[in-house]
Amino acid sequence: MKDVMGVIYTGEKDDFLRDLTKVRAIAAMPVCGRYRVIDFLVSSMVNSGMRNVGVIMQKNYQSLMDHLGSGREWDLHGKRNGLVMLPPFMTRDNVGVYSGFLDAVRSNLHYLRRSKERYVIVTDTHILYSAKYDEMLATHIEKGADITLLYTRDGNMRRNGAGRYIDVDETGRVTGLEVDPTISRMPYTYMECMCVRRELLIDLVDRAVSRGQYHLTRDLLMNGIYEGTLRVYGYEYTGKAWFIDSVQAYFEASMELMDAETRRNFFDADRPVLTKLRDEMPSRYVSGANVKNCLVADGCIIEGTVENSILFRGVHIEKGAVVKNSIIMQDGCVQKDAEIDHCILDKQAIIREETRLIGPRNYPIVVAKDLIV
Repeated sequence: MKDVMGVIYTGEKDDFLRDLTKVRAIAAMPVCGRYRVIDFLVSSMVNSGMRNVGVIMQKNYQSLMDHLGSGREWDLHGKRNGLVMLPPFMTRDNVGVYSGFLDAVRSNLHYLRRSKERYVIVTDTHILYSAKYDEMLATHIEKGADITLLYTRDGNMRRNGAGRYIDVDETGRVTGLEVDPTISRMPYTYMECMCVRRELLIDLVDRAVSRGQYHLTRDLLMNGIYEGTLRVYGYEYTGKAWFIDSVQAYFEASMELMDAETRRNFFDADRPVLTKLRDEMPSRYVSGANVKNCLVADGCIIEGTVENSILFRGVHIEKGAVVKNSIIMQDGCVQKDAEIDHCILDKQAIIREETRLIGPRNYPIVVAKDLIV
């Protein structure tokens, strides 16, 4: 696995999460009490043996850069290779806003050209999953594929009018591809992650952009599959995955991860998920606190009632406060005698004394970062 590198693209599809992505990219979305979405991708790459990981950014990337830092937590801070930040920059040919994934890669071809690895794993960031990329690469080499696509049979990953779907034959070769169909006619969901030879990717991107093509799936992959110019194979991902493409999807994924069996299956003890360190005291449960079925990170102070909820680091639930079926991000506070149900509180949000926020089951209320209600 020293002969493969990773490229993570974080630039698109964040408008559907409304206030949650107003100040951050989807890759920086907090999940499961202490992690960010990108932690699972970077950790999967590191656990698969990669030591050269590039992160292509486009907008709202300050939070992401602050989280990733030098890459020390993932052991990607060596003198050679390591974690490489690729924020947008303006040139005569690049106005700082990418037209699509192909344009983003073309604007960072210098990074690919100076890398030494033979293969590259390329992934988007709006799907939460934890993959074994080393096994995917082994399949790619065994099949003699030009491109290998990661896909899943999970029916919960399907969306009407959105998503990418593929079909494969008995040998594993991809025979069909759909992009954002109203009703998909193909059985498998493409997870927007692929394995390809680095020099081939450089050549394909350069040729596609020179013809005015910027969409990876619709322009490059679809043409290669239907015209037969590329040997495209599929690699099945059998683990749990979630689309983070709406507030409801984010909320439902978080609630599913509260289930102990789901977490045991998702978090592989042999392949730990690493994240940025923040030294905190253990969470403190004050006399009279009532906590049931919750994920509670370190540094929290709980004096009230919390049920079926996720509390990130440094959250304070004051005496008499009631929190149910909610997500409270870092350093949030629910003050005395307040009540919230089916809510998502972004970082440093405060719910004042005796305030009641009750959201519908399928459409949680979102309280933006630093907001006082």
